[in-house]
Formats: sequence, structure tokens, C-alpha cells
Amino acid sequence: MKNINYPSLLIGFGLFMFAAILFLTGAQSTLWNAIALGGLMIFFWVFEVIPIYVTALLPLILGIPLGVLDKSQLASAYGDNNVYLFFGGFILALGLEKWNVHEQVARRIIGLVGQSKPRILFGFLMSTGLLSMWISNTATALMMLPMAMAMVHALPKEEQGGKFPVFLLLSVAYAASIGGVGTLIGSPPNTQMASILESSFGIQVDFFTWMKIGLPVAITMLLACFALFYIGLGKERSEKQTHFHVERHPWTKNQKRVLTIFAVVVVLWSFKELILQWIGFTYRDESVAILGGISLFLLPGENKKPLLDWKDTEKLPWGILLLFGGGLALATMFEENGVIEELSALFAQLNGTSYFVLLLIVIVGAVFASEVLSNLAMVSIFTPLVAAFALEYGLEITSLVIPLTLGASLAFMLPVGTPPNAIVFSSGLLKVNQMVRYGFILNVIGIAIMFLFSLLILG
Repeated sequence: MKNINYPSLLIGFGLFMFAAILFLTGAQSTLWNAIALGGLMIFFWVFEVIPIYVTALLPLILGIPLGVLDKSQLASAYGDNNVYLFFGGFILALGLEKWNVHEQVARRIIGLVGQSKPRILFGFLMSTGLLSMWISNTATALMMLPMAMAMVHALPKEEQGGKFPVFLLLSVAYAASIGGVGTLIGSPPNTQMASILESSFGIQVDFFTWMKIGLPVAITMLLACFALFYIGLGKERSEKQTHFHVERHPWTKNQKRVLTIFAVVVVLWSFKELILQWIGFTYRDESVAILGGISLFLLPGENKKPLLDWKDTEKLPWGILLLFGGGLALATMFEENGVIEELSALFAQLNGTSYFVLLLIVIVGAVFASEVLSNLAMVSIFTPLVAAFALEYGLEITSLVIPLTLGASLAFMLPVGTPPNAIVFSSGLLKVNQMVRYGFILNVIGIAIMFLFSLLILG
């Protein structure tokens, strides 16, 4: 069978099943209409036969004609407050990237930890993880990969086939994902979950609430990842590396100004309750993010021009913002048309199961499902389902939904598991079996860490 166009076959199959459901049900049942449209979106997301951002636009086209969403619900989904939280975060990240603040931070951390192989690994893990807490994990991986590859190419030829290059590259992929769970804006699934809980269940997960569990999990996972690599280095960990040189440059005025704006935003996010008592009026996380972003367009740099101008936003990942809206529209569509209620009935057999077992099922399922599913799509699909189940059986919603979201970002085995995995694998210096071997071990470690912290903080 030659020249088979598999993407076209998959698109045709998805559209056929969509049309078949509508035809067999007469397109009169909003429940089945929602299943048809939602199923089509999930199918396209899983196989990525068209860009996932295009799939996210389907509710805008078909939601009203099928009667599963109205204008106000669509507006609420695609104009959700967390869309603007991430929008502001993206603009701040553009400012940091434009003036190379991320390189300054990484150089100083690597320079601080030293020149031996374990110390360099520790420096890359911590600098990548730290940056990923504030910049998208995808952007962080893209920023750090060239530095890691430069380190690999600086090694003598006989050492380039050792374990150190493998661990150095994996440290970028894994730390970018791990750091992303540390803050609400670190990874798209975090804000997606927060949006769904607020819009569908009236529960607000703000920046500080997330950090209470996200930050401890991220730090512990980074240390666990370093321990895994340290043990895996074997005899290489005692080798001295005098040929590595990390050049340090003085901070420029523009870098200091961008960093100051960023620091103010972080303080306003992290100490909101104390600041509210002091200033006497309410603000939200997305307001602060937008304020920081606008400040970069207003404040001048050394050349008297603003630190950012509008053409810089060409690099903004606009597709992620559309993906947020599509995920929220999917969740609203399933909830409003009875799909979540029907799916929750399937979980009735788990009624009476202990919280410990339920928590473990949720975390393990999230981690390994994310190896093949988009983590953002998975959170969009399963957050309302798990939340509805928790609500029906008298459990705290966040005690299951937050671990689900954490697990969605901590998939380390396959290149398709997360964008950082795919980016680092694209270097051509890694083999799939290397990522699978160490990724599986880290998956198991991550499951144990998330289970423990969920019991201690959320249980």
C-alpha cells in the first residue's frame, strides 16, 4: 500500500463519525450533539491531524448551530480571565527574552554551582526549572537547548558518547516541565484547570493557592531528577571538567528595568492578601499580568524607546490562547448538555473507594495518559469529569483535580509527551529508548511525590 495519506484518512473518519452521530440521532438531542462535536475535537486533538489550535476553533463554528453553546457561553470561554493571565505572562516572557534576561540568570546559576559534571547538571536543572516557573515550558526549553548543545559539543570526542550529554539534554526537557508546575502561569494546563473550576464550579484557584502545592512538588521533583542523574552518571560524576567556560556579562540597564517590572508583578501575585489589606481595593492575577505587560510598552529603555514595541508580539504564541478558549468551550459544552452527568454515572462503581485509591488512580492515569495526549487537551476533558465525580461523592474538588493537573505536566517517557520533550528530542542527540528508560523511572518517582504532597496539603 503506497502513498496512503493517513492524515486525510483520519480527518475523513473523524468527520464521518461526527456526521453519523448527528444523522442517527436526528441532530435534535443536545446531549448527542455535544458528544458528536466533543468527540470530533478529542479525536483531532489525539491524532493531531490538523493543528490543535484550529481544532480549538470548532465550537465557534458549530456550537450555536448545534444548540450546544450560546453566544454568552462562547464569549465566556474564549474571553476567560485566565486567557488574559497567560496573555500578560507571555508579554512579560517576551520582555525577558528580548533583553536576554534568561541567559543572564542561567549563566549566573551555572557559574555559581561550579564546573564538574554533576554541578553543571544541577545548574541546568535549577536554571531551567526556575525560568519555566515564569516562562512557558516550551519557550524555556527553546531558550536552554542551544546552551546545553554548546556544552555537549565542547566535550572531547571520546566523552560525547557518555551518559553526561544524555543527562544534560534530558535535564532541559524534564526541568522545563517540572518547573512549569511551580506556578499558575508556568504551564497551560494549570490555568486551564483554574478557569474550568471557576466558571463551572465557582471555585477560585489563585496564584498563591496553586503555589502552596505546585512549588513544593516542583522543587522536590527537580531534586529527585538530579539524584537520578547523579546516580546514573556512575564514574563520570568524579571527572573534572576544566574546559567548560561560562562567560558572564554585566547586567544592562534594560535588563534591570525588565527584571524590576517582572519582580513587581511576582510580588503582587504572591502577596495579594497582604497587599489587599494595605491598599484597600481588590485586584486579580490577570490584572497584574496585563499591568506588567503594558508597563513594558510604556517604560523607555536605554535608547529612549519603549522596552517592547508591538512588532515584538509577532513571537507571541497566540495559538495557546485559542487553545485555552477551545478547551473551556469543550468543558462548558459537556457540562451544560449532560455529558458530564452521564460520564459521572460510569464512575458510580468507584463510590465507596477510599480517597487514597482514588487519588492514586487519578495521578497514575494523568501521568501515563499525558504520554500520548496533549496535556492541555487532557485537562480540558477530564477536569470537569473528575470535579463532578468528587462533588457527587462528597470529596473536596481540588483534592482530586489539582493532582490530575500536576500529573498532566509530568510525563517524561516519550517525545510526544510534552513540548519540551519534543524540542529536546529534535536535537538528534537522544534516542527514544534513553528517554523512555529514564522517563519511566522519573514518572514513578513523580507519582510517589505527587501522591505524598497531595495527601499532606490537599487531603
